[in-house]
Amino acid sequence: MSHTPSRRSVLRGFTVTGAVVTGFATGTRSWATTGSPTDPDLARLPPLDGTLVMDEPSLTAAADDYGHIVHRRPRAVLRPGSVHDVVAMVRFCNEHRLEVAPRGQGHATNGGGQVQDGLVIETATLATIGALSPGATTVTVGAGARWSEVTKATLVHGLTPPVFTDYVELSVGGTLSVGGLGGQSQRYGAQTDNVTELQVVTGAGEFVRCSPTRRPDLFHAVLAGLGQVAVVVGATLRLVPAPETVRHYLLPYDDLETFLDDQRTLVRDGRFDYVEGQISADADGNFLVHTLEAVAYGPPVGPAPDDTVLLRGLRHDQAGVQASDLAYYDFIDRLAPVVAALKEAGIWAYAHPWLNLLLPGESAASLIAAELADLTPADVGAGLVLTYPIPGDRLSTPLLPVTDDELTHLFAILRATPPTDTATVDRLLAANRAAYEAVAAAGGTQYPVGSVPFTRADWRTHFGAAWPQLRAAKRRYDPRGVLVPGQGIF
Repeated sequence: MSHTPSRRSVLRGFTVTGAVVTGFATGTRSWATTGSPTDPDLARLPPLDGTLVMDEPSLTAAADDYGHIVHRRPRAVLRPGSVHDVVAMVRFCNEHRLEVAPRGQGHATNGGGQVQDGLVIETATLATIGALSPGATTVTVGAGARWSEVTKATLVHGLTPPVFTDYVELSVGGTLSVGGLGGQSQRYGAQTDNVTELQVVTGAGEFVRCSPTRRPDLFHAVLAGLGQVAVVVGATLRLVPAPETVRHYLLPYDDLETFLDDQRTLVRDGRFDYVEGQISADADGNFLVHTLEAVAYGPPVGPAPDDTVLLRGLRHDQAGVQASDLAYYDFIDRLAPVVAALKEAGIWAYAHPWLNLLLPGESAASLIAAELADLTPADVGAGLVLTYPIPGDRLSTPLLPVTDDELTHLFAILRATPPTDTATVDRLLAANRAAYEAVAAAGGTQYPVGSVPFTRADWRTHFGAAWPQLRAAKRRYDPRGVLVPGQGIF
């Protein structure tokens, strides 16, 4: 199949319908393929250890994400068998001016991991988890490894990553590209604050190991950089001693101000290892039910939880307290049965026009109250409302914005609505934009895992003082601008 391509075919890049490139045939100069290639440029593809697929189901899947709102159809999907495959295909795409987007578990909500007529790199096949030696304080993993897998592997050695998002079936590379916030962030910061080294492939197709002291401009442009300068292919993560059990509290409140004040008290005094909170609708459809969620770790990393000490001074409804003791991993993976139920009911396939905001602590109560005043159960659907504070001094990732206040509150309306109801989806996207503008006027911004319509000017404001560094890294490491156009940043 080798040939000398014409200028016209080179400019087309590759166009193959229904073909699967399964590997470079040993001892030959031809590709082993299945399907029906229709373009001779297939012969110009570099040798791969994995597969390059162009079949209809693969392209359709890559043109969707958890949001089920945006659909951009790629020309091909790479399932790499090695980091070399990522290097080779990013270089190929540079040569042919084809855009590229990495995809972990496809949990984006607004098309950020999609690319029109370009290449999607599915990182799930890059899922190795390095062996741990005695006394280890870090673990090196592939970008496609899921946090659940990483945790199971490290718990064997009595160790754990310090911070988790609530859903642990996300990929390491995916959450490190946005930040990775959770209930432990009040103590340990974001997941991006707990990385000691990255292995990446830049937009120019260069494999680089970077860290705070080695290519620091690249390291800091990748973490929470939304994939703009490099594809994460591996990461070295900080580990801490793991507890064996946890005590999990659900504390009810009937007043927003008191609920938020007690959250702030817990975050400031550090008595709990995990602090979050939920707001739900009452029987009349008003969002007036507030539940503070707090977790204390047990041995071997802390004393046995003492209810009297841990709950002292809090102003919750004592009659409604729920407390339970769980194995540590069962707590980390507590959403597994909920997700299974959502999938069985078909709700997992709903559209998810999520709203995720970062609010200044001083104005969080008024901003949340204003948003809840007009919120209806139909606006949330099968989703939920979350809010919890994080001390700004715990968040050190330059591209993960924090407010100027001592505490930054994450506020999220995790909406779910049938994807066929496009009028409702459009209305909720407009509501997200209006909520963002109110928060931005008060000194807040979005946490970019949601679906807030954003302009390039908005992104410059979002990254603030770190914008010049991100722009410089983009020019240096992705000079042809092939990486992750779906975010709309450049």
